Amino acid sequence: MQILLYGAGAVGLGLASCLLKSGEQVDLIGRKDTVDALQHNGLQRTGLFGDFQAPPASFGAYVSLRELPKTHYNFILVCTKSFDTRTAAQQIAGIPFLNNASGPIVLCQNGWGNAEIFAEHFPKERIKSGRVITGFRRPHKHQVDITVHADPIHLGSLFDDDVSGLEKLSAAIDAGGIPCAVTPTVSRDLWAKMLYNCMLNGWSTVFDVPYGVLGESSHTRELMAAIAHEVYAVMTAAGYDTHWASAGDYIDTFYKHQLPPTTSHEPSMLQDIRAGKRTEIDALNGAVVTLGKQHDVPVPANTTLTRMIQFMESRPIK
Repeated sequence: MQILLYGAGAVGLGLASCLLKSGEQVDLIGRKDTVDALQHNGLQRTGLFGDFQAPPASFGAYVSLRELPKTHYNFILVCTKSFDTRTAAQQIAGIPFLNNASGPIVLCQNGWGNAEIFAEHFPKERIKSGRVITGFRRPHKHQVDITVHADPIHLGSLFDDDVSGLEKLSAAIDAGGIPCAVTPTVSRDLWAKMLYNCMLNGWSTVFDVPYGVLGESSHTRELMAAIAHEVYAVMTAAGYDTHWASAGDYIDTFYKHQLPPTTSHEPSMLQDIRAGKRTEIDALNGAVVTLGKQHDVPVPANTTLTRMIQFMESRPIK
């Protein structure tokens, strides 16, 4: 298969490493410094699921979509930060041979609302979603380190029930090292990820602590519970559901099964604040705030946390 990955950050490199290891033809779009490093050093993967090295000649790395060979891509994987979703959709739509193709566009991103942005530019039947809750970090521009893995990657659609076309992609990712499966209910998985990220990422960033510290105090447990109950209220009002019947049921699973394996993990949001970069808060707790306004659901905890992170974004670390 020919597969294009738009976004060569940690997630993009992690998925690319799987596809290359399973023998697929891969092209990557990334920033110039990343592309230069990949063209010189190749792609290196370390951490969970074993080490892997792809030499520079085994894949393509480009700064612009206009540099791509005019080939048929079986899949386009979008691996950008959520705040770059609109730019990604516009740029891909602006390349005729990509815009006019029929292959699925799979959004492997954090947050909620990315699929709706892509639906402004492409037929909904082309737009698929990936739920990724594997932890990636990038020690070097050409290297990805897999640090945490909570559950298999899930691929599906928010707009229809046709997921059969994703089986080959799922099998390739799985064969390359990271467990992956196709599901007809990916929206439930995405909302489960929203619950986990909204409870942890912002508070971890505000208090500058790894996930596990948040679970050790009754004060932060209360803050996280407030977030979870508001996410449930908004999710239900918007017509969605997830794998647990109530916020209380989810919180019980969270503390028993989800938090323990990730106690030492620090979110990319905290790393972004430390580096003076923009975070994805608008697509996480910020998306809950937006949906709350749309459906007349009060979300004071999510609103407060969103504003706190936005303030931190505007105050560079000295």
